[in-house]
This record gives sequence, structure tokens and C-alpha cells, in this order.
Amino acid sequence: MSVRPVAGTVVLCLVVFSGTVCVGAFGPLLPEIGRAQGFADWQLGVLAGSFGFARMAADLPAGALATRRLGAALILAPVLLLAGMLVLASGGPFPVLVLGRLLTGLAHTLVMVSSLTAVLQDHDGPRPSMRLNLLEFAGMLGVLGGLALVGLLPERWGWSRTLLVASVPVVPSLVATLALRRLLSAQAASRGVAAAAVRVAGPRAARALPPIVRLMFALGVVMALAWSAVGQFIIPLRGTREFGLDRAGVSSLLSLAQLVDLIVLLPVGWVADRIGRPRVLATVATVMGIGLLAVGLGPLPILALGCALLGFGMAGWMLPLGVIREHTEVSRLGWRTGAYRVGVDGAIFLGPLVCGVLGEAHTPYFMVLVGVASFVIAGRIVRA
Repeated sequence: MSVRPVAGTVVLCLVVFSGTVCVGAFGPLLPEIGRAQGFADWQLGVLAGSFGFARMAADLPAGALATRRLGAALILAPVLLLAGMLVLASGGPFPVLVLGRLLTGLAHTLVMVSSLTAVLQDHDGPRPSMRLNLLEFAGMLGVLGGLALVGLLPERWGWSRTLLVASVPVVPSLVATLALRRLLSAQAASRGVAAAAVRVAGPRAARALPPIVRLMFALGVVMALAWSAVGQFIIPLRGTREFGLDRAGVSSLLSLAQLVDLIVLLPVGWVADRIGRPRVLATVATVMGIGLLAVGLGPLPILALGCALLGFGMAGWMLPLGVIREHTEVSRLGWRTGAYRVGVDGAIFLGPLVCGVLGEAHTPYFMVLVGVASFVIAGRIVRA
């Protein structure tokens, strides 16, 4: 089931935007949750990382569901997201809060894998890199909206009430998925997708990955490690403990990265469609590595610069999928997209968890390691 480049991508962007506002709202509230609940660093790491763990565990099932029932996967996502936010906002004990994060991670997996599968099936349409980055643009705009919302709402409301307000945009997302399902059904009927081709799109049909595809998998993992560790652990905790920033200050740092990402995202997609994705990916990976060193080691002004550089680097977040699509049959897109997301979401889970286990004093070494890995991959892409 595919979507026409214009109408389908617009609706998908609305769905992604509505479903990511609450994702952005969680990061700045993490220190407040820790103080209110009396959590240790390792508990905060588990709570933040459980979102990525759920995404990692659900990626392949979500890919299978997107291959067979794309509309159903998109409709299920906002329902699960609302359920997860309500569980989180209940303010229950540690296991209850982790359950809420797991549900939100599962929901986010469904919407992202399904949306990416729909857009990648239209890869032969105009400006494929631009359309992939439009999805990312919508997601980053939603995250930025969540960050801004947390910064604007009064702190006397507390983290639980703030999360409830941040979950409101999920409601129009459900309406949009209902409209999108009708569009998907009409497109599937018009193009006559062969059921036999779908049935072979399973793990047994997988072939050896070309070297460039393996390199894209590695780059996706490094990007995910960088973003999750910085956004869900290092900036919130280093900002509050080392630099004395309040909720609004932490939101401002995270918003800086999001704003830079939004500003350069569409130009990066435009350039990638003209000079090729590998050159652009090598550039953004190098910039991201520099940003990670600044975030992990620098004082507050350098840390802020690192946030901006990291935002620039994350503008290439969707481009590895475009390279993977060039080496993947349409009938296996759902499975390969799901497999790619396993690596990415596993890294999203591990990023804050590793930081929590290492403790604040040792996280700079982890950032240096991830930054060096980014430089190495950039060099490999140039030589590929």
C-alpha cells in the first residue's frame, strides 16, 4: 500500500507531528520526576531508556503489520499513545511509570515504521529525500512543540499535569489516521498491490546486506545513541546539576538543537537529491561528532554550541533509509525498515541507560566514544 507523494505525505506529516508533541515534553521533566519520586540515576536511565526498549522490541512486528495492514497500524498508534500518557501521568510507582513509557514507545514505533514504509514505497516519485525529511521535519516540529509547551506551562502544575496537557494533540492524530486509512485503501486498490509479493516479505526472504546498507545501519545506530543520550539524560541532568538551569533553561537548550534541525532539514534533503545522499551523510556525521565532543566536554556556551551542531547533524537522520531503499525490493520494505529501526531504537534505549549506569561523572567519556564513531563512519562513507 502506497501513498501519493503530495496528499499522503501531508497527512502522514500531520500524524507524526501530533504524535511527537508528548515525546518532546518528557525530556525536560525528567529531573522533576526524579526529585518528586526520589529516583536514583539508574532508575532515571531505565525510565528514559524504556521508551527506546519498547521501540526496539516492537520494530519487527510493526514492520510486519505495516506490510500487511498499514492503515490498522497507523490507527492503533494514537490509541496506545494516549493510554501510555495516562499511565505516566498517574504518577504511580517506578514500575507503573516504566509501563507508561513502554506504551508510548510502542505507539511511536507503529506510527514511524508505518509512515516510513508508506513514503518509501513511493520512492520513485519526485524528491524522495525531501519527502523523507518532511516526515522528520514534522516529527522535530512536534518535539519542539512539546519542549516549548513545557517551558511555557507554570511549574506549579507539576510534571504529571504537564504531561496530560502535552497528550492533547494525540486526539487530532487519531482523526487524521482515519482519513489516511481511506486514502491508503484507495491507493492500494488503484495500484493493485500483489498479495503474493507481500507474503514473501519476511525474515526468511532476507538476503545478505550490501556493505553500504550495513554502513547505513551503523550510522543510524550512532545517530540514535547521540540523540537519546544528549536529549534524555546529559542535557537535562548536566544542565540542572552542573549549570543550575531550571525547566525552562533545559527546554531552551534542547529547543536550540531542534530549531537548528528544523532550519537545515529541508535544505539538506534538497541538496541530497541533487548531489547524492552519501556526500551529505558524511558531512552531517562529521558535524555531529564535533557537536558531541562539545556537549560532553564543554562549559555552558560550548555546550550550547554543541547542541546547535548536533541539531545540524541530526538533519541527516532520515537519509540512511533512502540509501537502504535503493538496495531493497518494494516487497521487503516493511521488514527491512523494521530491522533498521531495531538498531536505531535499541540505541535509543541504550543511550540514556548507559549514561545512567556510568553516572554523570563518566558520561563525557561515552560522548567522546560516540563522537569518534561518528568520525569513523563519515570516513568510511567517503571511501565507499
